[in-house]
Amino acid sequence: MAASDIPAAGSPPLGAEFTGRTGAVLERLNRLYPALIDLSLGRLERLLGALGNPHLALPPVIHVAGTNGKGSTCANLRAIAEAAGLRVHVMTSPHLVDVTERFRVAGTLVREDDLLAVLEEVERVNGDAPITVFEVLTAAGFVLFARNPADLVVLEVGLGGRFDATNVLPRPAACAISRISLDHEAFLGPDLVAIAGEKAGIIKPGVPVVTVAQDRAARTVLSAVAEDAGSAIFVQGQDWSIEARGAGVRYSDARGTLDLPAPALSGPHQMENAGLAIAALRASGLALPDDAYAGIASAHWPARLQRLTGTLASLLPPGWELWLDGGHNPGAGQALSAVLAGWDDRPLHLLIGMKQTKDAAGFIAPLLPHATTVHAVAEPDQHLALPVDAVIDASAGVAQAGPTVKAAIERLVRSQAAPSRVVICGSLYLAGVVLRADGFVPR
Repeated sequence: MAASDIPAAGSPPLGAEFTGRTGAVLERLNRLYPALIDLSLGRLERLLGALGNPHLALPPVIHVAGTNGKGSTCANLRAIAEAAGLRVHVMTSPHLVDVTERFRVAGTLVREDDLLAVLEEVERVNGDAPITVFEVLTAAGFVLFARNPADLVVLEVGLGGRFDATNVLPRPAACAISRISLDHEAFLGPDLVAIAGEKAGIIKPGVPVVTVAQDRAARTVLSAVAEDAGSAIFVQGQDWSIEARGAGVRYSDARGTLDLPAPALSGPHQMENAGLAIAALRASGLALPDDAYAGIASAHWPARLQRLTGTLASLLPPGWELWLDGGHNPGAGQALSAVLAGWDDRPLHLLIGMKQTKDAAGFIAPLLPHATTVHAVAEPDQHLALPVDAVIDASAGVAQAGPTVKAAIERLVRSQAAPSRVVICGSLYLAGVVLRADGFVPR
């Protein structure tokens, strides 16, 4: 869970996001430091010290920051490493359906009983000291990873980088920075320079850092921070490249060229994320066989341009498609727009629901030219959902009220004869609700 996912004062309790026995522990801990976004390392460093500093007893770590694509990069890192036969720990956020999704221990989602035991241990050790829920979850992940053998840790930043709880690591094997764009401005700063400075905070002295091609302002900041830290920086388009080649892709850097199958994750932007994962692993010093990089063809990451085939999809007639994407900021809107531009062979219907704090107009604007119809939705159990009327306003009045996903789908089926694509998008919280309704089971 990124720090921005912690509810603001007056919002629903954590039970809206965390359920069951683990949810009860997290709710108790939340009362120690409730409803705050407080980017700081001191509280977690104190707690980790009391736990025996598990973060200092990890396998090699690849630390991943960025605004868009960092989760997909983590999925590619895991897929490549596992194709090489490595045991991989993974910590990502937020979860979509169940908190166990955040922790993959040596390749397997953590068992609820194991996570509960560690959370209860963290609670006992922490006592009454102030601590945020994300810091608790990060500590739990480090404990799980330190106690279970593995060959690699893939660690996703929650929010920003410099003061994100994951940044207590003194020396990862490599740092990777995905696409930087405007998001979380209230906490990271008003422009790309400020936001890039926060993301660059994960760069450690002498640790190689790999980045995709960035806006010039962000690239300048990353290069300057890396130079000050004495860290080699490898930039897409200068030090490494990836491009479509036939039915696959070609990756190139100073070590040579790899001809690989296409990434499993859909969309042209996913080629960039796959390349970032390859470049980070090659910079990390881990010796992987060249054929392991074909693992990008088996990466899996829910709600990132995912085709749904379950209960919700069954509401559609034969020949229709239902897709889900959790992107929720202007950069994600641009990436999704590039996909939709190629989907002009049939009518396209957008179902858009967003979180209250997001730039809804900035996300929606690039999507509108590609849509046959647009529907504003807000699910009853969607955390911090932007009201339907506000989504309509953000679309400049183009959208019509869903007002829910199911209602919008049923109306489309009644009114549209031609086989169509339906894309649900705008929020990871909405994505979680949709995945539950579709019968998604984390794996």
